[in-house]
Amino acid sequence: MKLGAFSISLSVKDITLSKAFYEKLGFSKFGGDEDQKWLILKNDETLIGLFEGMFPKNMLTFNPGWDQDAQDIDDFDDVRAIEKSLLAAGVQLDSKAEGSKGPANIMLTDPDGNPILIDQHR
Repeated sequence: MKLGAFSISLSVKDITLSKAFYEKLGFSKFGGDEDQKWLILKNDETLIGLFEGMFPKNMLTFNPGWDQDAQDIDDFDDVRAIEKSLLAAGVQLDSKAEGSKGPANIMLTDPDGNPILIDQHR
């Protein structure tokens, strides 16, 4: 199963304070909009998403169809194929993909209560 680019999405209390902290660890802005209360920060191949007021918990995020630079890759598993494989393996999904092609996402929760977002943008 090809899940695509990986990042951790952090639910933060103060995006400006969090951005300043992670910049001290060598991260720099890669995407997002601080005024809209979300940023993607990058340090080498490591991605961190900062989200103020958008998600109740931190979560693991995978982006099928993207590499770690958010560039399209040709060889990837569509989120609907991933969903089908997970369901066949007996994994319970919190939400399923909508539509038959293009952008979509699914959500699931690991045994320790950690949310996982598989979010396809194309």
